[in-house]
Parts: sequence; C-alpha cells; structure tokens
Amino acid sequence: MVQGPPADSSGSRFTPLVVLELASDTNQDAIAWLLRRIRDQQQDGGAELLVEQLGPGVDAQEKENPNMFLVGATWQRLLSGAEDVGLFKEFNDGSMRGFTCANKHEFKDYQGDGDSFLSMAECQFIIKHLLDTLRAKQETHVPGHSEVKLYPGKSIIRRLQSKGILVQVFPLHEKEELKQLSFSWYGKVKLSLQPLDDIRHYYGEGQALYFGFLEYFTFALVPMALIGVPYYLFDWEDYDKYVVFAAFNLVWCTVILELWKRCSASMAYRWGTLSRKKAFEEPRPGFHGVLGFNPVTGREEPLYPHAKRLLRIYLVSLPFVLLCLYLSLYVMMIYFQMEGWALSVHDQEPSFWTGVLLFIPSIIYAVVIEAMNLIYRYAAEFLTEWENHRLESSYQNHLVLKVLVFNFFNCFASLFYIAFVMQDMVLLRQSLATLLITSQILNQFMEAFLPYWLQRRRNKKMMRKVQKRRTRTLEDRELPLAEQVRLEADMSTYLGTFDDYLELFLLFGYVSLFSCVYPLAAVLVVLNNVTEVYSDAFKMCRVFKRPFSDPAANIGVWQLAFEAMSVIAVVTNCSLIGMSPQVKAYFPDSESQLILWTVAIEHALLAFKFILSYLIPDVPKPIQISLARLEFESLEALKKKRAPRGGKCWKRRSPVSRFSEEERRPGSSRHLTQL
Repeated sequence: MVQGPPADSSGSRFTPLVVLELASDTNQDAIAWLLRRIRDQQQDGGAELLVEQLGPGVDAQEKENPNMFLVGATWQRLLSGAEDVGLFKEFNDGSMRGFTCANKHEFKDYQGDGDSFLSMAECQFIIKHLLDTLRAKQETHVPGHSEVKLYPGKSIIRRLQSKGILVQVFPLHEKEELKQLSFSWYGKVKLSLQPLDDIRHYYGEGQALYFGFLEYFTFALVPMALIGVPYYLFDWEDYDKYVVFAAFNLVWCTVILELWKRCSASMAYRWGTLSRKKAFEEPRPGFHGVLGFNPVTGREEPLYPHAKRLLRIYLVSLPFVLLCLYLSLYVMMIYFQMEGWALSVHDQEPSFWTGVLLFIPSIIYAVVIEAMNLIYRYAAEFLTEWENHRLESSYQNHLVLKVLVFNFFNCFASLFYIAFVMQDMVLLRQSLATLLITSQILNQFMEAFLPYWLQRRRNKKMMRKVQKRRTRTLEDRELPLAEQVRLEADMSTYLGTFDDYLELFLLFGYVSLFSCVYPLAAVLVVLNNVTEVYSDAFKMCRVFKRPFSDPAANIGVWQLAFEAMSVIAVVTNCSLIGMSPQVKAYFPDSESQLILWTVAIEHALLAFKFILSYLIPDVPKPIQISLARLEFESLEALKKKRAPRGGKCWKRRSPVSRFSEEERRPGSSRHLTQL
C-alpha cells in the first residue's frame, strides 16, 4: 500500500509511483521545462505532482541513462485526481458511486486522511491521467528541441513520446504486495479459484477481467471434456455417435457466452467500472497530419482527411490482407501434397516409422502456421500504424480485424477443406489433434519459457553488480531503489491482453468448430488453460513491467469476436451433422432434400441462438435495479442543485398543484367534504 503524504510540498520525500525515462541526449532546458510543468500548480496549467531525479546506480563505471525521474503525489492531489477520472468506490449503503471530495467521508473505506482509500494501481492510473492531461500553453516548441513543435491545448507527454524524447513511462512494483499476490496466485499448485479481487487491486480491472474470462472459459469447458472422454474411449471409430456431441456444441457455445456477459457485468459492477463513463479520447501519440482546427475541442491539432485514410485501407491494406490469405492457401496446398506423399510411403511399406511419418506434415504445417501468424502480426501493426488512425480505439479495432481474419483463415482453412471438400474424418481428427497440440507447445515456449529465461539473465546481471558474493535466490535479496527501478526499466513491456485473447479465441474455435470429430480437444484446452493461468501469472509478476491499470467494464471487441465464432460454429456443426452417414440414411435418394433440411435446421438454430441471447439479460436484475436507483438519485440531486431558492419559478404553481394543496389543507371546505 502507498505510504502517507510527504513531509513537505517540495517533493524531497515521497513514495515513488511512476517512472519517467527521457532519452539520454535530451537537452537540459527541455528537462527543466518538463519538470517545472509537472510540478506547477493545477491553476497554472501544471500537473501539481511531485518529481525527483533517480540517483546513480551501484556500478558507477557503467554507462547509465541519468534522465530517469520518479513521480509521486500528495494524497490531496490523488483524491482530487480520483474525482477527475470519475473513479467509482463503494458507498456506505453498499452501492458503487462516483467519488467526490465533498462526500469523501460517506464512502465505506475512507478513514482518517484517506491514506489507505486508494489502491496503488488506482494512484498510478491517476498520475498517468494527470500526466496525459498536461497540455501546452503558449509554447511553440520544446525548449532546446526546436524541431519538436507544440500546439496549444495538446498533450505534452504524447508529443514527447511520438518524437522519441520520452522513452517510456511505467508504474513501479510494490515489493511486499507483489510477493503476497504471487504466493496466492501461482506460488503453489492448488485447485482453487484465482484471487481476482487481488489481481484487480494490483493490476486493474482490464487484467482481472482477462484472468476472470480465462478461468470462466476453463470451467465452461469441463462439461464438454467430461462428455468427450467417453466418446473418445468407446466410440472412436463410430462417427455417427458424434451427432449428439455436435448438437451439444451448438447449445454450449451460445449459453456460455451469454452467461459470461452476466458474470462480467457482476464483476464490473463490484469493481465500479460498469457505470463509469468513458473518458474523452485524445489523439494517439503517432497520429500526424496538417495543423487545423478541431470543432469539438476548439483547439488547433493535426488533422488527416478521412477519405485519404479510406484510400489507404481499401487500396493498400485490403489487397495486402488478400495477398496474405492467398499465400496461406498456397502453403495449405503444399501441406496436402506432403500429406499425400506420407500416405503413399506408409501404404507401400507399413511400419512404425512410416506411421510416425504420417504426423510429420501436420507438425511442420503447425509450426509454419505459427510463424506466418507472427510475421503477419508485425505487418498488420505496420499497416494499421501507416493508416494513421486518430484514436487508439479505432487503431485497435482495425488491428484486431486484420489479425482475426488472417489467423482464422490460416488456422482453420485446412480443417474446413478436409471436412467439407475431402470429407475425410480420420484425417480431420489427425490434423486437428496435431495442430492443437503443436500450437499449444509452441505458445507455452514463446510465452513462458523464453521470456523467463531472458528475464533471469537480466536478474543475474543486476544481482552480480549489487552483491557479487551472495548465493541466495533473487526473491531473498533486497535491491536498492535505484537498482530496482533500473531493473524494472529493462524488463519487457507488457503489450496488453491482445495476444492472450487471440490465443483463447483460436482455442475456442478448435473446440466449438470441430471437437465433435475429436472429443479430446476440450480436454487438451482445459489442460492448456490451467498451465496458461500459471504461466501468465508468472509473467505478469516476474517478467514484464507493471502495466497501468485499465478501467475496463467488459472484454470489449473480443466479446463480438467470440460471438461471431459461435455463429460459425452453428453452421459448421450443422454441416457435419448433415454429412454423417446416420443422417444421410434418412435421405437415400435425394441429396438436395438433405441440403435443404440441413440449411433449414441451421437457420432455426441460429434463430434460437439469437432468441436465447435476447431472453438472457446481459446484466443481472439486482444490478439493473441498483444502476437505475443510482441514476434516479443523481437526477434528483441535479434537480435540487439547479432549482432556484427564490423568484417566480419557485413560487409559481400550476392550477392542479394549487387545487391539490387546497384539498390537503386541514379545515378547508374540500377537505371537510372529502371527510
């Protein structure tokens, strides 16, 4: 927990929360100007924060960047910042309400001076917000850097980031709290739920929602895994029996997504982000254009024609994506040629080694798929950056769309071809199992073992500088503050939950699309998710820099992506059911009738899916009532605040209201008549 306020306002002693690292060649005039703007009072256009320079490291011989600064704040500034960002906290009556300094004593956990009211993650988020809202006044350029232009009213921090003067901004870890979280999260193998409230307290709502979804998805897979095991053990060659499993898939993939909406709404309400208003989005640091006037903000800022952006999307990005899809299709054809060659070798001389050879093409293809996904990811990021989107949300939406389309085609095109063109269910089972297992092994290596090895090398290098003679483990050693900050500065930057959600999206596709022909798919995904929880937890606590809190209310665009996959799953499973010999036996003479019945059932199931999503409310009823009551009370308070205490509007009453008062007045003629 963050300590109390500093002894004085000079910033000579405070708890560091955030680190600013400037480029080593930054002009001293620019540094002095930036620090002055950070320390200036809010009414003077400053951030009113505390900042001091980080001291030198242990090894004075080593060349270190001297331009590293620690940023903190007084508790009064943090509390006013909590009101500025619209932070929701628990009220005395148990409801979640927006925090205000005027009513701070009405909130449940506010005690004394409020020095334990805000979590460290919330304090760091507030400081980031205050830094981001630090705006240029009359400066035309950064002092000492005439090439870096400034525009009145625009964010200084974002401008410095886009020009490379500000290298990085990151929040610091809190050693004791991190140690406790690590022990309860992944310190020991146990069959229990994750400490989601503790994760949210330390990392914020965005991270907690991801791990909550990972946990929910894992438990939702358990019924399918329990059903899939006996299918795999007793009916491996009896494809007809998989019709029941496919029908179960149809209901399962719809119900779990609808119930997740309710689960995430409950968590978001408990954490105070469900009714939190979204902040006004500033332009991205990399956004550029011709200086113009923004009619919304009334400020001068770079403007970029929307038509020009659309031309870049449709004339460059779209053809590039289509070209990549064609290359993926070409690689898939090469895989089928390798598969045919392996089958021919096995048919000529069946043996143990030729049997092993049958799996080699699928393994090679799975590795190639992962490599192509990785290369395409970098290309998609470059293209989306080149499209020059103004807002971060627009950038993320276009990037997600590009990556999802390619990854879906690259991972599932071969399975669709085997299922509906070749109609070879034995090969489909083999390919699905090989792709799923190989991709899981590669992901665990790239996401867990490789980052762990790299970070361990950094830790050993730092500890050799500090204490060369000690042999204890890193966890038992206490680094000085300067070395701890530099160690965290060298850690890998956490890039968000994009890759994590993408992995879950592909696993959901493997399970919902084709698991009826390979029932063990759900079992493998459950095992993968269990290891994923521990590997992701370890990475968050030991490998990556601490990310800033993300006050998310849901999983965002990924909810739509999972729902789109569930729609495709309905079509796929209906088609697999229609192709089964058990169903074909009912239409021995007319294939067209079989197709019509399959399409009709598929449409009926899609209609049932959408009706079910409509009947299951996204937000539980008690939470709906609480939100409605809070909105009503806010409107009533606003009316009382705006109502004048004197004047004609206060004294004037309508005839109906005067008539009602006269009726209610004791002793009046109308009152006596009623009695």
